[in-house]
Amino acid sequence: MNRTISKNELMKLGYKQHTSVSIIRQAKQIMVKQGYAFYNNKRLGRVPISVVEEILGITLQVNYDTSEETSNGTN
Repeated sequence: MNRTISKNELMKLGYKQHTSVSIIRQAKQIMVKQGYAFYNNKRLGRVPISVVEEILGITLQVNYDTSEETSNGTN
């Protein structure tokens, strides 16, 4: 499974909104340069974690909480 990350997940890790958006934008540019034209889309907001780790120079520990993804808001 390819692990991806969004700006909201970066913000949960403590990055400010502008920084998170900037990191995602840089990662998308790297992916386009690597030949993945799919990332040349302004509505796409998820990028591979490995590219973000390359930009930041650190390893990210992201916990995937499936309850957020499957919740329909009726608790």
